[in-house]
Amino acid sequence: MNDAALTTMVLAQGVVTVFTVYFFVLVLRIPAKPEPDSFNENDERD
Repeated sequence: MNDAALTTMVLAQGVVTVFTVYFFVLVLRIPAKPEPDSFNENDERD
């Protein structure tokens, strides 16, 4: 494999890895949405 092919392959894999890690961290930093309490309607009212 010549130098140009090796450089292109390493750069392509590096870019894909950076994008993957960036978006993975972005998703993990999103605050969780509060889930609705399905038992809220079944509670007895005082």
